[in-house]
Amino acid sequence: MGIQITGLKTFIVASNPNGGNWVFVKVYTNQDGLTGLGEGTVTSKAETIAAAIGEHERFLIGRDPRNIEWLWQAMYRYPRWRGGPVLNSAISAIEMALWDIKGKMLGVPVWQLLGGAARDRIRLYTHGSPHSDAGLDKLVKLVKSGYTAVKMGPFEVTDGVVDPRRDVRRGAAGIKRLREAVGDDVDILIDAHGLFTPVMAVDFARQVADAHPMWIEEPCQPEDLATLAWIAERSPVPLATGERLFTKWGFNDLIQQRAVAYIQPDVSHAGGILETKKIAAMAEVKFLEVALHGASSEILTAANFHVDAGTPNCTIQEHPLGSPWRYEVVRTSCVVDGGYALLPQAPGLGVELDEAECARHPYNPDVRSQFTFADGSVADA
Repeated sequence: MGIQITGLKTFIVASNPNGGNWVFVKVYTNQDGLTGLGEGTVTSKAETIAAAIGEHERFLIGRDPRNIEWLWQAMYRYPRWRGGPVLNSAISAIEMALWDIKGKMLGVPVWQLLGGAARDRIRLYTHGSPHSDAGLDKLVKLVKSGYTAVKMGPFEVTDGVVDPRRDVRRGAAGIKRLREAVGDDVDILIDAHGLFTPVMAVDFARQVADAHPMWIEEPCQPEDLATLAWIAERSPVPLATGERLFTKWGFNDLIQQRAVAYIQPDVSHAGGILETKKIAAMAEVKFLEVALHGASSEILTAANFHVDAGTPNCTIQEHPLGSPWRYEVVRTSCVVDGGYALLPQAPGLGVELDEAECARHPYNPDVRSQFTFADGSVADA
């Protein structure tokens, strides 16, 4: 009997003391010790994602884990209902783990199975906030440590109330202050998190244009492509989006219309490693750059590095530094040096899960910031 999948196990692990969770899956095989790891973290949906991962087990048991395309098609198409962040993140997590298994079986890093290397190293950016003195100092230190690009939110809502005119003005001042502090050779990336109304987005872009940001990310919510295109026509700053889009079909119109300069699929949401490669190839046809989203654990970070390594239009990679126990929960063989990641060398994804450490950080219900406008109506957060 050849290799077969024998089961799945999910892990919900608190990602920081203030709320938030990672969702991991381990795929087991009938070969002793041969397992694969994947991640499908979605904010505020940890238990839902874990349940969705479990529901896909029926399509996997007894199957050869090396047949990744067939298994992806089965998980995506057999249930009939498809799409959205929950189902696609569950599929993405499992698919990621299948690549981990395949790489381990063959004794090679996953990127070697994706066409080999397209680059020698991977440029990274990380996060901070220039909207306070302490935050600005942290960003300057990150630049001095070797990062050539940093990302931040557009403004800080300190009182829970979104005031468009005030927040845009304060946010633009913080971005300009950062430019003065880091000089002209560092790229500034702004993540709006979909907080802006369309008019706010254009106003903000015009106010920060003199600081020459590399992009403004998610200037509006993702539901309406025409709104994004309306903003792009009026913005003097390039736009980026994609972390809340799923599969090649979800990216098709965005790419065909060239509505943004940078597309940002998330390997743990968009459909997994191979689906992300397909999306990047679609973008390459339109000469669009790809900057993979990745604000979760070291499992997703490793998966991103493997896609980046072998994808020519992946030009910069998000690199989170947040959780105080991220490197204890997931042990990684990936090496970061001076704002760049070296190409992974370990077989598979090159990560190991410490299950005992996971147990020390149990599920911690997360509550995202809950913003309102001055009249009490709900604002995006």
